[in-house]
Amino acid sequence: QVQLVESGGGLVQPGGSLGLSCVLSGSIFKFYTMGWYCQAPGKQRELVATITSGGSTTYVDSVKGRFTISRDNAKNTVYLQMSSVKPEDTAVYYCNAEIIIDSRKRMFWGQGTQVTVSS
Repeated sequence: QVQLVESGGGLVQPGGSLGLSCVLSGSIFKFYTMGWYCQAPGKQRELVATITSGGSTTYVDSVKGRFTISRDNAKNTVYLQMSSVKPEDTAVYYCNAEIIIDSRKRMFWGQGTQVTVSS
């Protein structure tokens, strides 16, 4: 069974940096497209960034140039490096793993980690 465990959230001041990590267990990490989503209070969960098994990345416009997603297949880990953070980045951040098996998309989620940007 696939499990995702995030770590690294916390309180950070505006303009600061914070790194998130997510470890996948129970399956072969390198085959998955990995992503980070965020959900602010009263809002829907939305995509922040993705990285494919081949290393291609995508970002939502609001984080381009500030956040970096990366992966280490040897450690079964995906990272989100957040820089120049803003109060509007405050949200619960969820790790996501996606794979297509037998033409069906399967998605798995972590439990989420809180990121609060405040002075």
